Amino acid sequence: METVILAVVIAVVVLAALGGLVVGSRRKKSLPPPPPTAPDITAPPTEPHVGDEAETPRDEPRRTIEEVDLPGGGAPTAVEEPPVVEAPGIEIPEPTAGRLVRLRARLSRSQNALGKGLLTLLSREHLDEDTWEEIEDTLLTADVGVQPTQELVERLRERVKVLGTRTPEELRGLLREELLKLVGTEFDRTVKTEPADRKPGIVMVVGVNGTGKTTTTGKLARVLVADGRTVVLGAADTFRAAAADQLQTWGERVGAHTVRGPEAGDPASVAFDAVKEGKEMGIDVVLIDTAGRLHTKTGLMDELGKVKRVVEKHAPLDEVLLVLDATTGQNGLVQARVFAEVVDITGIVLTKLDGTAKGGIVVAVQRELGVPVKLIGLGEGADDLAPFEPEAFVDALIGE
Repeated sequence: METVILAVVIAVVVLAALGGLVVGSRRKKSLPPPPPTAPDITAPPTEPHVGDEAETPRDEPRRTIEEVDLPGGGAPTAVEEPPVVEAPGIEIPEPTAGRLVRLRARLSRSQNALGKGLLTLLSREHLDEDTWEEIEDTLLTADVGVQPTQELVERLRERVKVLGTRTPEELRGLLREELLKLVGTEFDRTVKTEPADRKPGIVMVVGVNGTGKTTTTGKLARVLVADGRTVVLGAADTFRAAAADQLQTWGERVGAHTVRGPEAGDPASVAFDAVKEGKEMGIDVVLIDTAGRLHTKTGLMDELGKVKRVVEKHAPLDEVLLVLDATTGQNGLVQARVFAEVVDITGIVLTKLDGTAKGGIVVAVQRELGVPVKLIGLGEGADDLAPFEPEAFVDALIGE
């Protein structure tokens, strides 16, 4: 009996153990696996910002600004102020006395083709008709003009015939005398700027655009200032872009005041104001630069006549100077005729006379208008405008 009870107990214990194992295995299968634990990650050091130290601050002794040595050990250098740019000073023009004589070499380099050509032809042993025709052609090519050429050749024929044998010195003297007669020594070539009964003298400058009219007006101001005169410039060429600026620049260089008006304004009004200011300021001379557009437009010529009439409400004009380009030849004579019909030309200014061997235009234009060449332009320099001196001019033509 006891054996049976022991066996039953053992069986119950075995069954209980087996049951626990089955239940434990089922629980293990039904439960989800536990989540994995995250590894410990060390964050990278952050980049330093403006004002941060590049590494962990350490307790170190620090120096004050007084203890730090500056480079070079010297005091800081003061920064220099930029220099003040001063306005350009007033130029002192070259004296006009004998200016053409000083410029004779420049004139002769380009003009003496006429004189040398004539001397070469006259030096031939036999002066036949072909030679005299060549002499005529040489004079005509130099723009002397038909009538003056015929007169000169006729006189040369007579004098050479009387002279007989001809040395180079005799020929040069003969040619110089005849050319001086042709150019004319009897003219009064003074630029009238000093009226006896009043101030200022009034000079109007006329001419076609491109002849150097505005530049000539500026250079004439230099000539007058060099002679001790005070000048006001009237920029009455209001229709050409920058003409007034150009004239004002010329005036500022020698201390001359420029009167100007609005672009495309009334030229007569500007001319009137220039003379008015000249009188008020006690100026010696007023130079008026006029419009110089195409001379073939009748309306423009009428406008030029208006400028003259308005100016003469103050006082009569002392000079009306016509500016001609010496290289234009017969076209320059056409211009001279047209301007002479509108205003009373009293003198001629020949510009660009050093450009080609066209010195004969001096003779032709004087014959055409009956007025003298008073000034000549010999280059682009500021002081290359010279009073015309017949003797110096002829000497330059025939050379030394």
